[in-house]
Amino acid sequence: MGIIRLGVLGSTKGTDLQAIIDSIGRGQLNASVEIAISNRSKAYILERAAKHGIKSFFISHKGKTREEFDGEMTVELKKHKVDLILLIGFMRILSAEFCREWVRKVLNVHPSLLPKYAGGMDTNVHEAVLANRDTETGCTIHLVTAEVDCGPIIIQKKCSVEPNDTPDTLKTKVQKLEGEAFIEVIDRYSKIGKLE
Repeated sequence: MGIIRLGVLGSTKGTDLQAIIDSIGRGQLNASVEIAISNRSKAYILERAAKHGIKSFFISHKGKTREEFDGEMTVELKKHKVDLILLIGFMRILSAEFCREWVRKVLNVHPSLLPKYAGGMDTNVHEAVLANRDTETGCTIHLVTAEVDCGPIIIQKKCSVEPNDTPDTLKTKVQKLEGEAFIEVIDRYSKIGKLE
């Protein structure tokens, strides 16, 4: 299928992006990260992308409708001819219009085994896992639809919850799985040309 051109949307540090960049650098992934977009000007994901020669853009969402903001992102993503869009710690809900425009082309990573803790974010999810005394947790990569955390699941990776785990140790374990899961899904897409 040729090199898969990736676009990344993120609002935080972009830890999973690093795993993808490293995998591409080692020649394990037939992909290139073309663009990283953040709605937060100080998000480390932009700095991380720039350090690796990836075009990075800050697009403010303030004072705009969801559709206007998403439309601005679509313009940049199309300019860079992306095949797949990865949401890596992107703290915004995408409009139905964006989801239609990029149907079956947008992947989100969620730090739980969906449908558990759907709608939860970041540390809150790990705190809930511990509060509920779950014995396993993990991550889910799913296709993005207009319904939050409800799109078809592409892959899940699991790890056990140990008695001495804290939200921070769980986050570290799950983030490692997230990077591995993204790499697996992108690799599969590069070989068969579709997400399933």
